[in-house]
Amino acid sequence: MNLTDYVLKKLLFQPVKLKAGHQFQFDHPFEEHWFTTADGCKLNALYFASQKPQKRGVVLYFHGNRSNLQRWGAMHQPFTENGYDFFVPDYRGYGKSTGQPDEQRLFSDAELMYNWVKNRFPVQDIVLYGRSLGSGMATYLSARVPARCLILETPFDTLQGMLASHLGRSVLPVQFSLVFPNHQHVSQTRIPILIFHGTRDRVVPYASALRLKEVLKSSDAFITIPGGAHNNLSTYPEFQKALQQWLLSA
Repeated sequence: MNLTDYVLKKLLFQPVKLKAGHQFQFDHPFEEHWFTTADGCKLNALYFASQKPQKRGVVLYFHGNRSNLQRWGAMHQPFTENGYDFFVPDYRGYGKSTGQPDEQRLFSDAELMYNWVKNRFPVQDIVLYGRSLGSGMATYLSARVPARCLILETPFDTLQGMLASHLGRSVLPVQFSLVFPNHQHVSQTRIPILIFHGTRDRVVPYASALRLKEVLKSSDAFITIPGGAHNNLSTYPEFQKALQQWLLSA
């Protein structure tokens, strides 16, 4: 196992498996879906339809590096409450999904999920959303496919940049700059972008996310949450207000 694979497996990917017969429990109706990848993996996903009379589109949500859909399915609320359906897949090796996660396979799987959504919604009604690790898949798609907008919560610039911010130095093996190159993908994205990050994030340092601001378009938005940590941005009024504004006006 090379150094990059070791870092990804031991530090970045933190899956929690679920038994195949696990019954998800949520306070909102949902559908469970299965997908088979080209290399034979089975991927699990959840779909929450908004109950609001005015439907605005769908959020394709790529979640963080821990846990599984039993946690991440609950993230539907701010979207379904604003008229958006919510579709969230589990990565390879997470929850009920089979296989082992790695960067290129996760990118390929993200395209599979996007194509499923695209077959059900006009592309102008698709919101790409990436949280933490999920920013890698969301920005990969945003640089390649049409959508309404890209929203990133606690993203990082590159794996190298995130590790350098933790270590306080920038001299790391060059291969890390090529892993999850969000900085490059954001610079190639033509759709509107909204980024949220907190100044007290101990998982993805604020400095790592701030480097994404350098490549944003003038019409994009980077919202700093003073005192915000990695898992509590949704509790801040400025986050709630900006998210709703973008969802309702995008």
